[in-house]
Amino acid sequence: MKKIIQQSFKGERALFQSKDLKLIACTFDDGESPLKESRNIELVNSMMRWKYPLWYSRDVLVKDSVFTGGSRAGIWYTDNIKIINTVIDSPKNFRRCKNVELMNVTIPDAKETFWSCIGVKLDTVSVNGDYFCMNSAKIEADNLRLSGNYSFDGAKDLVLMNSVLVTKDAFWNSENVRVENSWISGEYLGWNSKNLYFENCTIESLQGLCYVDNLVMRNCRLIDTTLAFEYSNVDVEAVGDIGSVFNPSSGRIKCDSISELIIEEGRVESFKTAIECDNIGARLDKPEWIK
Repeated sequence: MKKIIQQSFKGERALFQSKDLKLIACTFDDGESPLKESRNIELVNSMMRWKYPLWYSRDVLVKDSVFTGGSRAGIWYTDNIKIINTVIDSPKNFRRCKNVELMNVTIPDAKETFWSCIGVKLDTVSVNGDYFCMNSAKIEADNLRLSGNYSFDGAKDLVLMNSVLVTKDAFWNSENVRVENSWISGEYLGWNSKNLYFENCTIESLQGLCYVDNLVMRNCRLIDTTLAFEYSNVDVEAVGDIGSVFNPSSGRIKCDSISELIIEEGRVESFKTAIECDNIGARLDKPEWIK
């Protein structure tokens, strides 16, 4: 592998179709697509300052480097890329990529990031941006810190562990999602999804976990969670109080208390849902907005 040390590259496609290069302490500035269609590339202690640096590339390792705000839409259609100890300060990164691994990475401007990717591994990653991981599949995340709305919309085959998500309307239209040992503030969480599993999680939501086909919860705490489970098929074992439960379609709900249970017999059949709770504050046959 050829080494290039402490050089500055400018101009469009500066290292187009390069192969077998180790770039150390290099800067890419003022020129689009510097490493387009590259193969077997290592970037160490380097800086990407311009648009589209890694498109249609293969077998890339990036370590201890920086993608500045100018390197927007930086990594598209690229497969087999590993990024370690790096700051990616540019939006719209990672589109239609395969086999992407991030470790100790910060993405402070992650708008529209990780769209339609397959095979994503995130280990100790911090993200700030809306629509994270939309329509992506085969995702594994451990110690993810995410602030940004509408995350994981349309995601499939997702495993999320030991994470904190502040993300309104997360997991919409998703399928096969497993979340463990995590804290989620999600407002309209998980609508129109299939096969959602939560274990040892704390969840805050408004009208969350509705329209779900096969929702399973084990040892979860639902804080400030209201109008939950509307038209959802549920198997819920919760700790503490659930603020309100509204029109679950079928299944089982076991918890310490429910402040408000709302069942509209004309819309759901109450006998299809077993409520295992000895402390129900109020039982209503319609929500408050119907007079």
